[in-house]
Amino acid sequence: MSILSGKNILLGVSAGIAAYKTASLVRLFIKTGASVKVVMTPAAKEFITPLTLSTLSKNPVYSSFTNEEDDNAVWNNHVDLGLWADLFIVAPATANTLSKMANGVCDNLLLATYLSAKCPVYFAPAMDLDMYKHQTTKTSIEKLISFGNIMIPATSGELASGLVGEGRMAEPEDIVAFIENDILGKLPLKGKKFLITAGPTYEAIDPVRFIGNHSSGKMGFEIAKKASNLGAEVVLITGPTHQKISHSLIKVIAVTSAQDMYDETHKHFSNVNVAILSAAVADYKPKEVASQKIKKKDETLSLELVKTKDILASLGDIKTNQYLVGFALETNNELENAKDKLKRKNLDLIVLNSLNDKGAGFKSNTNKVTFIDEDENVTTFQLKSKAEVAEDLLNEIIRKIHA
Repeated sequence: MSILSGKNILLGVSAGIAAYKTASLVRLFIKTGASVKVVMTPAAKEFITPLTLSTLSKNPVYSSFTNEEDDNAVWNNHVDLGLWADLFIVAPATANTLSKMANGVCDNLLLATYLSAKCPVYFAPAMDLDMYKHQTTKTSIEKLISFGNIMIPATSGELASGLVGEGRMAEPEDIVAFIENDILGKLPLKGKKFLITAGPTYEAIDPVRFIGNHSSGKMGFEIAKKASNLGAEVVLITGPTHQKISHSLIKVIAVTSAQDMYDETHKHFSNVNVAILSAAVADYKPKEVASQKIKKKDETLSLELVKTKDILASLGDIKTNQYLVGFALETNNELENAKDKLKRKNLDLIVLNSLNDKGAGFKSNTNKVTFIDEDENVTTFQLKSKAEVAEDLLNEIIRKIHA
């Protein structure tokens, strides 16, 4: 999954021959999982039709402050468009549009939207060789960069005039790659490697039955998603779950038993910066696993259980520079038990949640947690979605590892 997945991308199209490439650009943005809206200068419609871009983006295309063909004209709100966007890309950015952007000229909807945008703005210049080299164009580009806008450099090649040189708009594939790499390079967890465990473990009784628990894996999957969206490379080791995830920075390893999870975590632990063990690992497993299905003959069935290996404690014993996070699900003496677990297992942070809190724990989309760090500083949060809890956790980790 691309870092652009789930992003709202506003594409501004100005009136250059390179506008024909925006059809491919919209398709590529959609393919990354982004939502796309298009705003055009009026003259850009001479180079590519709004119908084409509307069909590809699955959204209306905006080119004027009102819908001219509509007798009951509705205002196209440039402020709403600017606030909707997570990213604003002006491509092609002609000399005319660059100059207006740089000098605050606001004579069409695209420019009004640009001046309203609060998100990062990228621009991809496109014009003929002499126009690109002209000092006024250089000045416009320098001003826009000084404003914090990001230029996607033009390339060299054959231009519309027949000249060969610099000024050709970057190809759609290169524009997408440039934006992805730019975002990744600025993310706070870029270059960091995470190990995350999620879900339950199943401990076999016989070929049919197992001992398990009610963990859905949602918490661990949300943490993995948030970490990867912040630039981390993630190894996600998950027990049996219905949760799905797809991201270019996430490697999913499916396991079944506590022993499987122990083996995989130890295989990867030495190579990571942060390990977050949110899986609900079985504490006990049957001492003997029947080779055939156990028949229901007697009124009672006795199973001898033995302890599973303590994954969290074993990693605490061998950690060097890793930041190790554990979870504690408690039903009584919550804070005391969590602090004891923090020290006993040599953790840097423990996330406490209690089954006594409504909306917390297994299966729910929400959780209510308390963070306890290595100095026993306690931070308690209100009931939140698990996605928000994951965000709080990652913010705490970023603060600690960059301190």
